[in-house]
Amino acid sequence: MKRFTKKIGLDEELPATAAAAIGSDLNQSNLYAIIDIETTGGQPAQDRITEIAIFIHDGQKVVDKYNTLINPQRPIPYFITQLTGISDDMVKDAPKFYEVAKEIVEFTEGKVFVAHNVRFDYSFIKKEFADLGYTFQRKTLCTVRLSRALIPGLPSYSLGKLCKSIDIPLKLRHRAIGDAEATAHLFDKLIKINKPVVDGNMNMAAEHTSQVLKQEIKTSLLPPNISKAQVDALPTVPGVYYFYNDKGEVIYVGKSINIRKRIIQHFNIDYKSRKSLDFKNNIADITYELLGNELTALLYESAEIKRMKPQYNRQQRRSVFNTGVFVYEDEKGYKRLTYSSVNRVDNTSMTPLIALSNHYKAKGFLFHKVAKYNLCQKLCDLYKTGGACFDYQVHQCNGACIGKETPEEYNVRVNAAIDSITYEHNSFVIIGKGREPGERSIVLVEHGTYMGFGFVDDTFSASTLEDFRDAITRYNDNKDVQQIIRNYMRGKHKDKVIVFD
Repeated sequence: MKRFTKKIGLDEELPATAAAAIGSDLNQSNLYAIIDIETTGGQPAQDRITEIAIFIHDGQKVVDKYNTLINPQRPIPYFITQLTGISDDMVKDAPKFYEVAKEIVEFTEGKVFVAHNVRFDYSFIKKEFADLGYTFQRKTLCTVRLSRALIPGLPSYSLGKLCKSIDIPLKLRHRAIGDAEATAHLFDKLIKINKPVVDGNMNMAAEHTSQVLKQEIKTSLLPPNISKAQVDALPTVPGVYYFYNDKGEVIYVGKSINIRKRIIQHFNIDYKSRKSLDFKNNIADITYELLGNELTALLYESAEIKRMKPQYNRQQRRSVFNTGVFVYEDEKGYKRLTYSSVNRVDNTSMTPLIALSNHYKAKGFLFHKVAKYNLCQKLCDLYKTGGACFDYQVHQCNGACIGKETPEEYNVRVNAAIDSITYEHNSFVIIGKGREPGERSIVLVEHGTYMGFGFVDDTFSASTLEDFRDAITRYNDNKDVQQIIRNYMRGKHKDKVIVFD
């Protein structure tokens, strides 16, 4: 472990008057702890720190430095050793994090936490302290964002390529001490960059850099390509929002009853994995669609995810639902649940109770209902036998499979299971708030099938299903939208519902 206090020379000093102007302004409020860490992997929830380096900058120069290996108390993966050069043997006698935690607190206290892709380093250190029962909280500053603001137009802002572009030496790449020292050089150059001096006014140029720095501290959690002005311009009403990468491709679709608030929450969430950091860093633009209320926002989000299949959306991507769960009554009067292709035509109803992606999902769905509502596996086509089902043999079935339970008794539980996956009414319209005053939204479900939604003005008059059908945009019915509508109808909504049963 190394800790010392002395000057560390950084190149390209400004003339004394300009450096003093900048340094004086910066020193009024902040010292800077420029930090880099190495870890056993990319996920703070499960990986640990193996090395930390901290350079202290006073607004004019680096004045102190701290560096130590850390014993992560777990094996270091081979590929990580290949990348960083840090092996199990190197850290076996190093201090554990709790043994250096007090020094890290003292070394960073009252300072701005600076790092290249600050969310990565900050999240790991916060998690290590959280495991010790301590809340680590610091102002943060990202040198990726600061570089984009003060040196726009470079082909890449990764640390390695950025250092190469502006002639910063980068020794011991992928070691905390090497990367932190390079970031310290970068930070020093950035705070001493001036816009062209106007009429010889060096102080005005220095003030520009100082204001950029202050702004970036306030917005350090935003993605590198997103400005505060973009976020401030977002509406605070319900709708669907889109994140784009720098190629103009939609990489994520979300919804909220308050678009701006939800997007800010995206950016403020602690980093959990390398993938989530990549997601955030890839966001280059934001657009949105106003939807008027929560239900239409939920329905439109689901449709857009299925249409676009964005890279970072995992839920609701599936757009093909080939297997249905059906209900029919057999010759003995027992209501029976079964699964089959949605195009099946026999003694079942033509419309499935719910559509799922494949037979495997449908079987799993039925097993869940059997367990929850004490149904018979045989009468749900999950156990093929001429006699009693397996559950009856282990006293989990009441015997409907062999006639020991009457159809009337058994069907009560089947109806409860059906109610859990179907709408209370067969055909109905939900009328909600529109996107602007004088407008209303309408959501149409006809014969148990979601038909779509649309917007009409307050003068719209309808008395039949056909009138509403002509006013909507058609969307596909599937298990996701069925779940959305069922949950919404069971919640505490204030929308008007017109029933056509």
